[in-house]
Amino acid sequence: MNQINCPECGKVFKIDESGYANIVKQIKDDEFESELSKRLDLAERDKIKSIEIAKRTLKMEMLESIALKDKKLQNLQAKLEVADVEKNLAINKAKVLVEKERDTLAFNFDKFKANTEAAKKLAINEAVRQSQKERDEIRASLDKALLMQQLSEKTLKEKYEFQLKDRDHAIERLRDMKLRLSTKMIGESLEKHCENEFNKMRATAFPKAYFEKDNDVSNGSKGDYIFKENDSSGTEIVSIMFEMKNENDATATKKKNEDFFKELDKDRLQKGCEYAILISLLELDNDLYNSGIVDVSHRFPKMFVVRPQCFLSIITLLRNAAMKSLEYKSELELVKSQNIDITDFEKNLELFKTAFDKNYSLASRRFELAIQEIDKSIDHLQKTKEALIGADRNLRLANDKAQDVSVKKLTRYNPTMAAKFKDLKEDKAA
Repeated sequence: MNQINCPECGKVFKIDESGYANIVKQIKDDEFESELSKRLDLAERDKIKSIEIAKRTLKMEMLESIALKDKKLQNLQAKLEVADVEKNLAINKAKVLVEKERDTLAFNFDKFKANTEAAKKLAINEAVRQSQKERDEIRASLDKALLMQQLSEKTLKEKYEFQLKDRDHAIERLRDMKLRLSTKMIGESLEKHCENEFNKMRATAFPKAYFEKDNDVSNGSKGDYIFKENDSSGTEIVSIMFEMKNENDATATKKKNEDFFKELDKDRLQKGCEYAILISLLELDNDLYNSGIVDVSHRFPKMFVVRPQCFLSIITLLRNAAMKSLEYKSELELVKSQNIDITDFEKNLELFKTAFDKNYSLASRRFELAIQEIDKSIDHLQKTKEALIGADRNLRLANDKAQDVSVKKLTRYNPTMAAKFKDLKEDKAA
């Protein structure tokens, strides 16, 4: 229950919460309506005053603008009049100058006319003399250039004729030499060439390598050369069976490289070599074999065909590749020497991986479930927090409104209540 003292009689009234709230609402509504009406009247009066002031201001600005324009028009009119006077003076002055210049030109023209004929004749003679001189100089330059060109052409012709003759002689010498050689001799010269090329690089690039002719014919056939190289422990790095083929240009039946593949592969297997290489000068017009190292492993395993200029390159290439694979061979031998059962190890590893994967899957599912439950709890707590914050905000607003209520505000614009509270104060004072 709330108590209210009457300002007129000083009597104390007791009212409940709903009655108190109705009184407060009536007081606030009357006060708001009165205040709003006053503010609207003041705003309307201010609006009318502002319109009047704006009209007066606009009128004054227009008058000032008109006066300024009139002044500018007067200045422009004065300037135009002055300009007309200056224009007339300039025209008269220019007219005098033009007439004077006309008279001067007429006098000079008459004077020039008298001297024109003589000057014309002199100019024509000078031009003719100058043109003749330039013509003679041009003719001399052309003759000189023509002579130099003829000398240059003759020199080049003699030079190229000498080179052509020298090349023809060289071709004839080579042709005669090939005609004099038999097929066996040509083949032997190719073998000798390859052997010499290898011996040039043996000391620096292949100090521990074996490269000799294949003289073992116990199996009915043999290759031309065998290359082998071992490491310091005696393990073989790489082994190659070589076959060298060439033929005379005048030979009636031309051989092809593939004619020797089968026999070369047979020799490789019989002599226990890893690779087989055919060094060939056959099919010189075949772009496939002229392109460099040709892998023919699709026909016979680990077989290549090269021209003589790629002889050392193919050895180096295969040897470097074998050196890398030798590391893996050594590791494999080490593993075998330690009697490690790779099969059982991999089986145990797979069992461990399977069990671990199963346990991991179970743990992962439970972890995800726990995370989902935590997320749900967080959402619920977040909603509860928002509800509490909203309730706290409403309580704070209600408290602010209650603190703002006073007897003075309640009795404003209510003369009856104001009188009762006044009487109550006087009685207390008495």
